[in-house]
Amino acid sequence: MRFRPRAQGRLTETTVRDDVARKAKRQEQDLEKWKERGVMLRVFVYVFASHLFAGFVWLLFYVGEHAQK
Repeated sequence: MRFRPRAQGRLTETTVRDDVARKAKRQEQDLEKWKERGVMLRVFVYVFASHLFAGFVWLLFYVGEHAQK
């Protein structure tokens, strides 16, 4: 089977299949980026929340140590 260049503006089964494959790959890459962002956001929230909780516990100990007895 010889290679025949396709005519401009003409859709063939191969070009449609290639376009669909490219679009699916692009969507998959976009989904991976969103997953990475979600993981990074979750890590940031967990670290921030754990430091906030640790600061609150430290504040309780500080206030308890300096309370009038």
